Amino acid sequence: MSEPALLPLVASLVDAPLPVSGIAWLDAMRRDNREVFVAGGLPLARVEAWKYTALRGLARRPFVDGDVAALTRAVDPSALALPGVDGARLVFVNGAFRADLSALDALPAGLTLQPLSQALHADPDPLRFVLSRRHYEADEAFTQINAAHARDGAVLRVADGVKIDAPLHLVFLGAPAEGDLAWHLRNVIELGEGAALTLVEHHLASGEQAHLSTVVGDIELREGAHLHHTVLQQAASGASLIRRTGLRLHARAHATLHLAELGGALVRHDLRAELIGDGAQLETRGVFMPHGRQHVDTQLAIRHQALNTASSSTWRGVASDRARGVFRGAIVVAPGADGSDASLSNKNLLLSGSAEIDTKPELEIYADEVKAAHGATVGQLDERSLFYLRSRGIPLAEARALLTAAFCRTVLDDLPNAVLREHLSSLLIAQLPG
Repeated sequence: MSEPALLPLVASLVDAPLPVSGIAWLDAMRRDNREVFVAGGLPLARVEAWKYTALRGLARRPFVDGDVAALTRAVDPSALALPGVDGARLVFVNGAFRADLSALDALPAGLTLQPLSQALHADPDPLRFVLSRRHYEADEAFTQINAAHARDGAVLRVADGVKIDAPLHLVFLGAPAEGDLAWHLRNVIELGEGAALTLVEHHLASGEQAHLSTVVGDIELREGAHLHHTVLQQAASGASLIRRTGLRLHARAHATLHLAELGGALVRHDLRAELIGDGAQLETRGVFMPHGRQHVDTQLAIRHQALNTASSSTWRGVASDRARGVFRGAIVVAPGADGSDASLSNKNLLLSGSAEIDTKPELEIYADEVKAAHGATVGQLDERSLFYLRSRGIPLAEARALLTAAFCRTVLDDLPNAVLREHLSSLLIAQLPG
């Protein structure tokens, strides 16, 4: 009996040649991860982490690996700017580093910011621990793809005790091409002991396309480090964007994340945080606003592993038209993580009868003297509030927009960059129906 034909997506990835670096451990890792992916394939609905995100449509599409013309794609530099973000900038177009669009001159002392391809060429050994990992779990198919095929990405390091004042800007741009592309980026970020950094990560498009992109990042915060990380996702309306971000917080490290998921056709973000040092603190604030036929899936997993750690997560979802949102928020307080304080809230609004949001909060506690709370709701706008606004002469459509905007802006209230905060607020309002 002949072997069954591979799905077009899998076949196009299998047929694509792997990048060859000449670095033995890196090339072996790429081969191993692709072998695992080919053996396991894409996750099906029976894989719990992918229960609400079907991949049948994506699996039926073939993609061309990489963009041979990425370095010459026309891009308007002004489209890359964000209000309130004026530090160094690293830009990738369809997965390729663009030196002409980046701003890397006169980096502050103690800051290293460069494309992964250059870092590997100069000295690959410091990256071996992070990049040589094999991924075997059934829900890690896209991480396996990324590990096998990623040619570039961002390497960002802040030395011990160094505090970077101006926000750094990472830009991942999808540009129209002659066909549907698959491109992959691998980011490595490390803050040394007592270091501080503000980072803005921006996913956007210069025109309509339906590429598949995967972005995998590892963020390590050493003892006493502070990171403020803002993520704005505005992928093209036909694009598929799969991301996975891992954070590790050592003793007394503090990370604050603000995330806005606004674009894309199929969007998935796995955000996994480990609080491994005593007194580590994590705050996440996120909003996802699918419309049309968008599908946006956020998987948040926080693990408390040390004494007196704290995490606080506030997420909002708004779905309209025939869109679907998915949110899973899982908190684990591991044995020995006494004194942990964890809270998670996910509230969601449905603005049409055809929209859907699936939310699943999870809480596992294996330690003593713990404070923990979690909750999730899915509903519609409060009729009493609508009536109050309409009784003041505000039209129904405007009243609905005002209430929805206020509902979403909760996650931005503590964003310290006022200029960027107002810009993000305006984007949220523009995303609302009508």
